[in-house]
Amino acid sequence: MSQGEYRVPYGKGELAFRLPHGFRKAAVVEHRKASPLRDVESRIQSVLRDPIESRPLRDLAGPRDTVCIVVTDATRPCPDHLLVPALLEELRAAGVAREKVTILVGLGMHRPSTPDEKESKLGADVLREYKVQDSDPLDGSRLTDLGLTSDGVPAVVSRVACEADLLIATGIVEPHLYAGYSGGRKTVAIGAAGERTIEITHGPGMLDQSGTRLGTIEGNPFHVAVTEIARMAGLRFIINVVLDDRSAVVSVQAGEPEATFQRLVGKARSLYETTIPHQFDAVIAGVGHPKDANLYQASRAPTYLFFAPTPVVTEGGTIIIAAPCPEGVGQGLGEKRFHEIMKYSAGPSDVVERARKDGYPAGGQRAFVLAKVLEYCEVVVVGCQEPELVRDLKMTPMADMEKALQLVERKHGVGADILVVPHALHTLPVVA
Repeated sequence: MSQGEYRVPYGKGELAFRLPHGFRKAAVVEHRKASPLRDVESRIQSVLRDPIESRPLRDLAGPRDTVCIVVTDATRPCPDHLLVPALLEELRAAGVAREKVTILVGLGMHRPSTPDEKESKLGADVLREYKVQDSDPLDGSRLTDLGLTSDGVPAVVSRVACEADLLIATGIVEPHLYAGYSGGRKTVAIGAAGERTIEITHGPGMLDQSGTRLGTIEGNPFHVAVTEIARMAGLRFIINVVLDDRSAVVSVQAGEPEATFQRLVGKARSLYETTIPHQFDAVIAGVGHPKDANLYQASRAPTYLFFAPTPVVTEGGTIIIAAPCPEGVGQGLGEKRFHEIMKYSAGPSDVVERARKDGYPAGGQRAFVLAKVLEYCEVVVVGCQEPELVRDLKMTPMADMEKALQLVERKHGVGADILVVPHALHTLPVVA
């Protein structure tokens, strides 16, 4: 990178830009660096044979057991192609026959996964030799109602997961807007959940609570709910990773779900959370593949910057994200609902007021949280292939970064404080 040049991820590449003449140098904040594991596969084998607060997986399973492994979908860069074969090797060592194993792709409310995505996620051999299926949040015949959590949240989860003798999950532990940190319990409790569970856990009654916050576990009602749901579903073993900004594995742990998750949260916090001196007038945020494949996922970046412990941008400020979004808003039911709610509203305040009054279906939570951001500041999307969709979502489309920065100059002047967060979904800036 040459002097005065900045870069943020854009699709599978990068977008380089400079600030207009007269602007002061922008601050750049990234998460702390950690060395990727040199031999990930050996480390995976090691943690499976010496798990946290659990017997080894091969001792948990028996020849007569049915097993369900819940994995993430294509919106998560979890290295399931490494994790799942290692899990299957342990199950074979326990004498579990292939026909007794189901690999369940936890979709939440996202679109079904394609055959190519399944192969990329799991590998051709796994796809050929094992039963692989998507979860379905809408088909009641494929769901089990487990009752209510201690806080009255309905626990409705995929039947094949709940009825398995041994339920296992993979996942990534990283900052999450509602759960505090993703991974652990969430792959089952939300990824394999029914629509009603997703609707209530992502509803305004949950998201308006002060403890439902990015990076917050303690006192977080969302975290409490999904932990209980996973426990009710029978989740007994997880293998999760922490990734760097290039999706390389920097840590992997396996074992009892709650203890393993907490161990990895400690690692993730030390990596992702970083201090900034003050709020900024404008923040330029990178998203990157696969999250910038659609606007539903890419819009996480401005919400992360707003729902940090203190909003990273000043009130009335500007958040700029670069995202090509070749899938438009997104193709799943949740994405379509998000689009409709935003498009047919009178504005952000209308979305927030209606949500608090009437609630919304699963998928509407993204409209609710984005609208709360847009009440506070402007969000600009650079390089989206369908700019009219950006307007539908009440954000501002710009063809390139130069035009976006001209907008910043008009609004805030050349003396504007600008922060660049190249990896906004993997960096949690905490205002000092």
